[in-house]
Amino acid sequence: MEATGLFSGLGEAFQKGGPWMIAIGIAFAISVGITLERAFRLFFVYPIKGDDFMKEIRNFVLRDDFEGAIQLCNGAKNTALSQVLRSGLERANRSDEQIQNAIDAKSLEMIPKLERRLPYLSLIANIATLLGLLGTISGLISSFKAVALADAVKRQQVLSDGISEAMFATALGLVTAIFTMIAHSILSGRATQILEQIDEFGVKLLDLLSTHRPGRTAQGGSTRGRNED
Repeated sequence: MEATGLFSGLGEAFQKGGPWMIAIGIAFAISVGITLERAFRLFFVYPIKGDDFMKEIRNFVLRDDFEGAIQLCNGAKNTALSQVLRSGLERANRSDEQIQNAIDAKSLEMIPKLERRLPYLSLIANIATLLGLLGTISGLISSFKAVALADAVKRQQVLSDGISEAMFATALGLVTAIFTMIAHSILSGRATQILEQIDEFGVKLLDLLSTHRPGRTAQGGSTRGRNED
């Protein structure tokens, strides 16, 4: 019964809210779709426990098992961090500069994947607010016309319909904008966290590889020297 009443109320709101409610409803549906897709990827696909993962990588490297470290990254290939670290491990026997370039290139490649479609949420929030404002203006115009043209019997009803259109459109526009702005803030923050994790453990991998390379002794002096400079 409660569900029936809810759907009945929503149907009545859309009917009274006028044509702008349809546009705002479409914007809300798109916002929800983008939010769910991005939340799934940013919270369940791309992230990984960086400390534990880096500890396993370090154990492989210290045993000179670079192939094992690469296979570990392949096993978590959908995560952002594993892809970046694998690019560095694949060039473990090269110079520090080449390793750094590989890590940087992969990191830059991951940025658009992590931030994909997030700018649309900000756009939708602004559009929903403006559509709600248009609905408000449209409803008020209808109300004023009713006062001027309708006869005394119908004037109150037409005035009420115009005000309802204005209020329902404003309400749905604001609800859509608020939801979308909150979703954008949370998802953008999550993407930033993953990027910061990539930067942190990319530097740690470079430091590890600069002191422990396949087939040769520690050569980390140049890297540490640059950091100290």
